[in-house]
Amino acid sequence: MKYFLQALFAIVIVQGAAWCQTKKAGPIIPDYGEVWSIDNPDYKIIKDMPLKVVFDIMNSPEDVSSLNKSIETAARFLNMHAQSGVAKENMHVALVVHNQASKDIIINSAYNEKYGTDNPNHDMVKQLMDAGVSFILCGQSSLSRNFPIEETIPGVQLSLSAMTALIQLQNEGYRLIKF
Repeated sequence: MKYFLQALFAIVIVQGAAWCQTKKAGPIIPDYGEVWSIDNPDYKIIKDMPLKVVFDIMNSPEDVSSLNKSIETAARFLNMHAQSGVAKENMHVALVVHNQASKDIIINSAYNEKYGTDNPNHDMVKQLMDAGVSFILCGQSSLSRNFPIEETIPGVQLSLSAMTALIQLQNEGYRLIKF
């Protein structure tokens, strides 16, 4: 019974510490990308090494009023590394957007015309762009899904295809993260 109580006490202490933690956004993307703080991880971050990442964003929620969590992954990436001491200058982030996610980078007026509501991703995309994140729209998806570049949030770049952009970015040293 003594060992059981000691084990139970240890579990309560460990769980209590976890329950006290909260997720937080920022410092790079203030309104999106909340992450947990991981104190003293065994696998250490090399804080002065450039991190070049490209996210392949193709899925989108069926609910047109929902935030695209795949796009928010870029905000989490930036915030968690900044909170852990990686300088913003060492983080280079690109999102290649295609397929269903093409709708998530269009301006509010076009989104409202098509879906009857403002684009729930608009402010997040703007904050990411303001932080230096590149958004590249697949030209094939732009035409096949009827999202012309003129209707995208200013700053979105048009590529021949998602495949082309993904290959070129990886050739430039970006590492692919696919969710």
